[in-house]
Order: sequence, then C-alpha cells, then structure tokens
Amino acid sequence: MPYIDPETVARAREMDLLTYLQERDPEELVRTGPASWRTRTHDSLKLSNGKWYWWSRGIGGRSALDYLVAVKGMSFTDAVQEIVGDFPTPVLRRTPPPRQPPQHEPREFTLPPEAGTEAALEYLQRRGIDKEILDELHGAGVVYGSRRYSHQNVVFVGKDMTGAPRYASVRACAGDFKGEAPGSDKRFGFAMEQRGGPIEVHVFESAIDALSFATLFKIRGGNWRTLSLLSLGGIPPVRDGGNVKVPCALEQWLADHPLCSEVRLHLDNDGPGRAAARAIAERVSPRIPVGIEPPATGKDVNDHLLAVLDGRREGRFRDRSDRGCR
Repeated sequence: MPYIDPETVARAREMDLLTYLQERDPEELVRTGPASWRTRTHDSLKLSNGKWYWWSRGIGGRSALDYLVAVKGMSFTDAVQEIVGDFPTPVLRRTPPPRQPPQHEPREFTLPPEAGTEAALEYLQRRGIDKEILDELHGAGVVYGSRRYSHQNVVFVGKDMTGAPRYASVRACAGDFKGEAPGSDKRFGFAMEQRGGPIEVHVFESAIDALSFATLFKIRGGNWRTLSLLSLGGIPPVRDGGNVKVPCALEQWLADHPLCSEVRLHLDNDGPGRAAARAIAERVSPRIPVGIEPPATGKDVNDHLLAVLDGRREGRFRDRSDRGCR
C-alpha cells in the first residue's frame, strides 16, 4: 500500500462531515433542528456542533474521514483519496519520512462563561429535578447556564478533592448536543459528595440522572444531602468478550475515597448500559462490593423520575421504590 504524506492526511481531516455531505451527497442529509441533522441511511447518526455520533453503534467523530472509515467501511487510503481527490505524485512514497516525536501541548481547562442560568435551571426543572437541589448546587457553583452562539446550555462542573474545578459537561437545553469544556479532565466527573465515614457511591451515566436520583430520594422522604453521587459522563464501550476499562472517574473516586463501602451502578436500562454495568462490576467487585441497579421504569433514571411524577399528578402513584431509590 502506498504511503500517504501526513500533509495530505491532515488536509483530509480538515473536512467536517456536514460540509462533506452538503458538497458530495446532499440527499443524505435530513435536517432535525436549526443546527442539527441526521443521515437518511442511518436515522440514529446525528450531526451537530461540528461533530457526528452514530447512537445505535456507539461511535462518532468530527471529520468526514472518520465517517468514511467507520460508517462507510472504506479503507483509510480510499477515504483520504475520496476527500482530497487523486494524490499528487510527490505524495505517494514507498517509505515514510523519519518520524518526528509528537509535540502535545495540554489544553488549558476553562469553564464556560455563565449566561442564562435561570433558563438552564428551568430546563432542569422541566426534566423533573427538584428546585431546592438545583438552587443549592447553583450556589455551590457546580450547576449553571451558559450560551454558545444562540444556543442555551446547562453546565455541570466536576471538582477535585481540593475543590478546584477540573471538568465540565455541557448539555443543550434544546436539541441533542452533549459535550465537554475544552481541557476537561474526565477523572473528575460531576459529583455530589457525602464527606467522612464509610460511604456508598451511586454511579450514573449523566449528571441529569444523578440529579434525578437525588430528587427521587427526596420525594420518598430521604435526605439527599447524605448521598454520594457520581456521573461518569458517558460509558466506555464494551469490547468482544465483555472486556471494558473501568471509567477513570470511578477509578479516581475510589482512590480519593478509601473508606467507600459499596459501588451501586444505576446505568441506563438498555443494551449498552446493562453490558457496561456487568463489565464494570466484574472489574471492580474484587476490590469492593458492587450492586447493579438499573431504573425500574424507562431507559434511564430521569425517565423513571418523570414516570413517578406523572403518576403522582394523576393520582395513580404507588411507591414501588426500586432498590436504588430508597
């Protein structure tokens, strides 16, 4: 196989998927919002904010090159050629030039500027989250609103043991966008922490699920401030054979909390969530007890919270508290 000059590869990577489809295959694009699209062939493949993600397969990227290789099944060489056209003669070599050591400069972490917090908190209340919990977390500086261009977002901040912000997940209040602030350290996920003494930690895929759990705990008479809750900011892919890497946020939590007595996994009640929970439990349980406790109803804990609230409003609520929401 001919060697492709790094400059040609870099040029190919510059083209984002939206631009590629608009120029080469516009019929494949289906608009789903002011700045979001899906593909006609795969309706779970979404595009927004310069990124794409194929939800049914759990893969995504930024560039058209990633898409052509991962989704269309093209070889890397063919995908580069598809984007940049025929390679010029000097680009094709039989041996690569000497490799230079990579120069990686860590990106400085910066919290998104606060804007529109009232709208962000109202969005979370529409998702069923308790206002008292939100007000207290906003006062602590870990939940607030931010805007990018014309889009309103809610920001969830993760801090290290010194209280310094190290991570921020960003969730659009309208649409499907989810992301992280540049320079975020994923070891320090959004958390609500009970300090001191033996504790159990409840683990979730998202910050909204963690807040939903706290709300369920409160409406069933519990003191939500006694909970330790941790968001992973997503789940790792489970490879063939059930192998999975323990999420770095959970590893960091266990390292920072040596008195932790139990891990309770409340991941999504779908195929990827159940598979990830089983694989994580298998890796962690030799060190500490692990419980797998998906939501009793719905896909995730927020779905379960909304079902409980709907049942209460309609007068048909019966407290079938699942193990994870006592």
